[in-house]
Amino acid sequence: MASINIIDKDGNKAEASTLTTPLNRYFRDAWVLNGLVISEDIDTAKEIFKETIRQTRVKLFEPLDTAFMKALETGTDTSAIVASKQALRDATTAGDSATTIDELKNAWPSCCGINPYA
Repeated sequence: MASINIIDKDGNKAEASTLTTPLNRYFRDAWVLNGLVISEDIDTAKEIFKETIRQTRVKLFEPLDTAFMKALETGTDTSAIVASKQALRDATTAGDSATTIDELKNAWPSCCGINPYA
């Protein structure tokens, strides 16, 4: 039977059956091999977290942009739309203060909808 190797973010390789791995693969690209334990590098995980937010908010901006344009055309107040758009812009800072992977997963901003890490 062929062995299966796991390669961490730095290119280190080890036989998968001998390792203790994280419970999920949310931050797979942040895995770091420490002896026989794979942990997650928090700084790399934060970048993955930010990129997930960026990808999520793209589809959330479109209806707000449409609503904003319609409000401008009709002279309707745009302050709520502007606030929602600003919340989405600020969303990438949500995990900045996290010091653990669990804190990071729980930092998902509510303006981005359902937490994919829950």
